[in-house]
Amino acid sequence: MQTEEKDIKKEALVKEMFKLGAHFGYSRSSRHPSAKPFIFGFKNKTTIIDLEKTADLLEKAKDFVRELGKQKKQIIFVGTKKEAQEVVEKEAVRAGMPFVNERWIGGTLTNFKEIRKRIDRLAELIEKEAKGELMVYTKKERLVLAKERKDLERYFASISSVTKMPGALFIVDVKKEKIAKDEAVIMKVPVISLASSDCDLSDIDYPIVANDGQKASIAFFIDQIISAYKEGLLLAEVKPEEKKDEIVLEKKPAQIL
Repeated sequence: MQTEEKDIKKEALVKEMFKLGAHFGYSRSSRHPSAKPFIFGFKNKTTIIDLEKTADLLEKAKDFVRELGKQKKQIIFVGTKKEAQEVVEKEAVRAGMPFVNERWIGGTLTNFKEIRKRIDRLAELIEKEAKGELMVYTKKERLVLAKERKDLERYFASISSVTKMPGALFIVDVKKEKIAKDEAVIMKVPVISLASSDCDLSDIDYPIVANDGQKASIAFFIDQIISAYKEGLLLAEVKPEEKKDEIVLEKKPAQIL
């Protein structure tokens, strides 16, 4: 009965993804070899992604994210491509999560101490302005400080809540966000990624192979991840005696053939 219920849910999920166009990949010629196991076929030279397998990958990613939620570890959402910027900001802000949607600054993970100094500098400027302490400077000096604050806000305000290595990165299109992905690999930060048929999946702990170039598809998968995280937060709040029916989830990355 439980298996039948899971199958019904999976079928509904596949239908929803299909309606959003999540099955559309890129051209056949741009397909990365690592994505081959997740390809259903081709239509008019366009790669068609196997949404049955996408559903399985999504569930594995959500299982992992629930664990992050239970441990209250942060996820940094990364998406700087035009189609992802607005969605990443909107959904991450709604969930109270840090995000990068302008440009990934090199060293954000690998040189985090220096990045943290820039964040602290931003906080200092905001505090001084609030207290009126900037009025002691000349007009020209205040203009310089205002520009400094504007630049810092653009690149660091959205990650100001990050005080240590995050529990994971959620990346939209690892081909586009290669620097972020490479830094995560170096620092052993797990990577969850919405990745289309042109992406190299070999270094991705939890790939979700689907359309990463359409707003509706991007919004759907980010919402799924955030919902799973919130479920984990709720599980963390449940008293021990209320956890008797809880299923223990094994954190294993998806296997890339």
